[in-house]
Amino acid sequence: MSTSAPKRCVIGALLLLAAGARAQSSAFLGPAQLALVVNDADPASVALGAYYAQLRAIPPQHIAHVRIDGRPARLDAAAFARLKGEIDRQLAPASDVRAVLFAWTAPYAVECNSLTSAYTLGFDAAQCVRSCAPGRKNPYFNASVLPAGMRLSMLLPAEPPALARTVAERGKAAGFSLPRAGAYFLRTSEAARNSRARFFPPSGAIPARKLTIHTLQQDVLEGAQDVMFYQTGMAQVGKLDSLHFLPGALADHLTSYGGDLLGGTQMSSLRWLEAGATASYGTVSEPCNHWQKFPHPQILLQHYLNGASAIEAYWRSVAWPAQGLFIGEPLARPYAR
Repeated sequence: MSTSAPKRCVIGALLLLAAGARAQSSAFLGPAQLALVVNDADPASVALGAYYAQLRAIPPQHIAHVRIDGRPARLDAAAFARLKGEIDRQLAPASDVRAVLFAWTAPYAVECNSLTSAYTLGFDAAQCVRSCAPGRKNPYFNASVLPAGMRLSMLLPAEPPALARTVAERGKAAGFSLPRAGAYFLRTSEAARNSRARFFPPSGAIPARKLTIHTLQQDVLEGAQDVMFYQTGMAQVGKLDSLHFLPGALADHLTSYGGDLLGGTQMSSLRWLEAGATASYGTVSEPCNHWQKFPHPQILLQHYLNGASAIEAYWRSVAWPAQGLFIGEPLARPYAR
């Protein structure tokens, strides 16, 4: 994608919102196309799986049960191959499944790959030889339809249990209203983490979606009470407790280890969910600052505003997702109407 195109393409794309969302609403992912994977060795996963299945009316034949002892943060390639084989075996009769939700906090990585990318695209051993090298292209990147045979995936952290249930409920609540909202894009003082800032959309209003875009040059967003989108580039993001995220909000930060959910070197993407976001993204191993390894602001915005679910919009927005972990409630669709 040309780096000179962002401001030209975003206006034209967003002007098509009203017609595009209505014309293609029937094609978007719903509960009938989602499978749930539960770790029977993890009580928190079992509890979340039962709650989510009831909340979203997931068909019993779309629920796979596995056993992963010890809750490791990372699996090796062989252990992952066994896990995927078991999931695929149980879901084989469910030909209508287009996405999979892992109902646990860990494991979330397969060596240097994320669990979600390894499941959806296959384990990429070459990326682990040189984690800073370019990644394999995502065939769903900015695509209009999901390629045949491809199953998206997302991880809904199961702990603490109250937060897991709240995130699930946010996703469902997102479909019942279209509030006035803000989209915040911050170019920060951490220059190496601004690689995607060239793609931030211009500030302005999108009346058809009651959305105001704020593209800012500052390190911290403080006090905003209408957050539907928040993208920044910082190792640690401050003042999150001063914000109010709306149901269905998407938020992420460009840094090396946001997807290392239980690591401590940089802010975990879990903090976004704790702050009120419904879905997020982060890398589980050092990606360097290739913008292609992080959500593209305009593509994420365009697809979400056109009525895509959180999992569809996020997956479409990352060109090289091998190291990237998608977390949160996959079916959130605040712009379904």
